[in-house]
Amino acid sequence: MNRIELNSMTLDELKNFMIKIDEKSYRGEQVFTYFNRNKNLDINSLNQLSKDLKKKILEISYINRLEIFRRFDSKIDNTKKYLFILQDKNIIESVFMEYKHGNTACISTQVGCRMGCKFCASTKEGLIRNLTPAEMVNQIYMMEKDTGKDISNVVLMGSGEPLDNYDNVLKFINIIHDEKGHNMSLRNITLSTSGIVPKIYELAKENLPITLSISLHSPFDDHRSNIMPIAKRYSIAELMKACKYYGESTKRRLTFEYTLIENINDGENELKELSRLLKDINAHVNLIPLNPIKEYPEERPNKEHVERFQYNLLKRNIPVTIRREMGSDISASCGQLRRSITDKE
Repeated sequence: MNRIELNSMTLDELKNFMIKIDEKSYRGEQVFTYFNRNKNLDINSLNQLSKDLKKKILEISYINRLEIFRRFDSKIDNTKKYLFILQDKNIIESVFMEYKHGNTACISTQVGCRMGCKFCASTKEGLIRNLTPAEMVNQIYMMEKDTGKDISNVVLMGSGEPLDNYDNVLKFINIIHDEKGHNMSLRNITLSTSGIVPKIYELAKENLPITLSISLHSPFDDHRSNIMPIAKRYSIAELMKACKYYGESTKRRLTFEYTLIENINDGENELKELSRLLKDINAHVNLIPLNPIKEYPEERPNKEHVERFQYNLLKRNIPVTIRREMGSDISASCGQLRRSITDKE
C-alpha cells in the first residue's frame, strides 16, 4: 500500500483522513496546526495525540522533510539564498528577501523546468519532477525557522513553472492561506507563469485574489518564440485574450515580467507594440535587466538604457517599474546558484 504524504494534506483532507481511520475529525486540525502554525514535523512530539494514534498514523503515512544544504548571505541587502536538499537528494533553491513592507519568500515549484526559456538557468536540465505541497510550504517554514523572522509574502517565481504543477500549487495555496495554519493573505501571493493559456483560464475560475505575473519578454510572436518555446504553442494574441479574461474575472491587476536584452527586445518597435497590447488591460510592467548565463551569451542593457525604456512606457501611460535586484552578489536570480553548485557536485 502506498503511504500518504501527511504534511501535503489540506485541513479538510486531514480531517477526513482521521475519520477514515476511526478517529475524531478534530485530530486532523491538531495535526494541521502542528505542521503549519508550529512548523514542527516531528509528530512524536505532538503531545495531544496518544502513542497508539501516532503509531497508527505513521503506519499508513509519512512526513516529507527537507534540509538546508547551504545558505548564502548577501552583504548588500540582507537577502539570503537557500539550497534545500529533498528526501530523494534533489536540490531546490529559495530566496528570503527583506523589504520595509514585510519579508518575502521566492520559492520553487518544481525540480528543474520543461519550459526551455533560453535566458533561464532553471530549465537547462529539463524537468526532473514536480514538488509536493509539503515541499513548497516547507521552504517557507525552514526559512522562517532559520532566520527567526516571519514571511508575509510569497512569490512562486523560483525554479519551475507553477501552472505545470497546477494541482499541487493550488493545494499549497490552500495550506499556506488557511487560518488554522500560516494564515497568509491570498493578496500576498504572486504566481508567475510563462503563459500556459488553458491553465490561466482554469486559474481564473478559482477566483483567488492572488497576483498573476506573466513572463512576456517580447511583444512579437517570432521574437518571443526564439527565447520562450512556449510561444510556439500559444500565440501572444491567445495569451492576451486569456490575461484579459483573468483580469476581468478576478478584478485583479496583472503583472507582466519583461526581461530587457540588449538589441533583442528593447527597441522602439517593442515599445509601441507592448503599449498596444496592454492598453486595454489592468496591467503593470516589471522591467528586469538580463541576468546573463553562459548558455545565453546576450548582453545586459546598461542602467540608462533600462531607465529610458521605462520612461518611454510611462509616456504611453503604461505603469512600469524596474525590478529592484536583490542578492546580486549571491546569484539570487532564478536557477543560477543551484545550477552552479550541482554542476560542481
